[in-house]
Amino acid sequence: MEELSSNSAITGFAFYLSEKKILDKETALDAVKQSAKNKISYNEYLINQRLIKPAAIAKATSEYFGLPLCDISAFNLDKISSEYLNIPFVRKHQALPIFAKNDVLYLAVVDPTLENLDEVRFLTGLDVRLIIADGSKLYQVVDSLMNTMMISEISGKEIKGAEGVPDIHKEHDLSSYDADSAPVVNYVNKIITDAIEKGASDIHFERYDKEYRIRYRIHGVLFPVTSPPVKIANYLLARIKIMSNLDITEHRLPQDGRFKLALSKHKSMDFRVSVCPTLYGEKVVLRLLDPTQIFHSLDDLGMETKQKEGLLHALSSTQGIILVTGPTGAGKTVTLYSALNYLNSPDDNIMTVEDPVEIPLHGINQVHVNPKVGLNFAAALRSFLRQDPDIIMVGEVRDLETGQISVQAAQTGHLVLSTLHTNSCVDTISRLMYMGIEPYNIASSLLLVMAQRLLRVLCSHCKQKEELPRDILLKEGFSESQIGTFQLYKAGSCDRCMHGYKGRTGIFEVMPISDEMRFLIIRNASSMELEEQAKKENIIDLRTSGLDKIIKGETSLAELNRTFK
Repeated sequence: MEELSSNSAITGFAFYLSEKKILDKETALDAVKQSAKNKISYNEYLINQRLIKPAAIAKATSEYFGLPLCDISAFNLDKISSEYLNIPFVRKHQALPIFAKNDVLYLAVVDPTLENLDEVRFLTGLDVRLIIADGSKLYQVVDSLMNTMMISEISGKEIKGAEGVPDIHKEHDLSSYDADSAPVVNYVNKIITDAIEKGASDIHFERYDKEYRIRYRIHGVLFPVTSPPVKIANYLLARIKIMSNLDITEHRLPQDGRFKLALSKHKSMDFRVSVCPTLYGEKVVLRLLDPTQIFHSLDDLGMETKQKEGLLHALSSTQGIILVTGPTGAGKTVTLYSALNYLNSPDDNIMTVEDPVEIPLHGINQVHVNPKVGLNFAAALRSFLRQDPDIIMVGEVRDLETGQISVQAAQTGHLVLSTLHTNSCVDTISRLMYMGIEPYNIASSLLLVMAQRLLRVLCSHCKQKEELPRDILLKEGFSESQIGTFQLYKAGSCDRCMHGYKGRTGIFEVMPISDEMRFLIIRNASSMELEEQAKKENIIDLRTSGLDKIIKGETSLAELNRTFK
């Protein structure tokens, strides 16, 4: 790294860049100061700060230092001997040995002023020649090779119990494993950071007989991302258990834990961890809990205007029950948290009971159920009623006792929000009756039921037009008047999305409980009668809500059918 002269005059390569009008003198001099301050090479600082394009830096460096310029992508990196790659110098200086010939090792670098070249000569026993490479390409190659090395380094170690099919009823002594060794830590961190960058909601680590698979769930769909050697399974398992403060010697029982990862000075992410014993070993699932993704405005959930107005009217009530329904992964938690965020005010005492508490909410009192000590939903609700609450959120109405106490709370001056695992609004009313809650209690307490699903949104950069025959469109649910008034699209593929989709939106069925609907509930009407009444009240069902998204060009017919298959 070049030093500033005593009078801070610009010299050396920095002077060359200013003379060639690649950088102005002030910027070139400031870069010298900052690179020295941050203890990184001058060229690395220029790349990190995006002051010059990496290709331009490489060209100027080659010309100034009289060194050859290479295209790193033209080399067959599989031919590089591991004995040269294993040196710490590669990681520290981003200097990549590309080939050796006649006792000379050719080293691709971004900055030729790097120190300790004698270290390379000593470790390899070869003379060293430098070749200049495009920094952005070189960093990618080095990261990829280091990742491959980490897998090889881990799998090359001897692991107890890794040979053959493990017996999950036998305790393996993982406490002696070096689960904090750099390769293990780096590999797990790499899997997690890649998942964050891709927008994954879950990471699955899965052990099989002769295979170990890692998958990401992105926009509700699982995608395999890598298959590391089976030998490293115990190392990865131990590392994740250590991060989650779980028992690394327990392999027979499921375990649940959490950990937090700092992404920057101002942002962190929580992870919920579930470990479950399977036939060939323990499966681990990490749920990524990003607070910035939970707090949506109610305007951003994807509801139609009439649907949002119905929900807002229900939320303005001082008592009653609002139920959000749908299968796992339908976005119920996001909707509930968005509603709580909308309601959150210093004037109200808001309390929640959840299993588990996914995201801490400032200003809201949250309780995590603990069945082992008798703290279930019902017990927490009974306690809440003695805590002077205004608004209560129950993670899920799972049983008759929880349902009855929720009804009691709603009838005594509290607004209650909760979820139920049903497919539609009408199914929700039938489920409450099936639980044993009296129809008159349902009719007197229920304000609104909302069913929902999540659909992947088509990537705006690569979506493609699709043409389908009229009879198929009619069969899919479009009306005669709609056909010919919109353009149908299907998924494409580009580097800005995941298989043609980017992000998700909600589709909803929002059913306020009208006086007519209450009368039918009290009369213990059938599901068919309730559905007929919903149609009379022009309640938009889930399928119709999805077709509206297709008409607007937001999603595809294939995605809608995938959701309802």
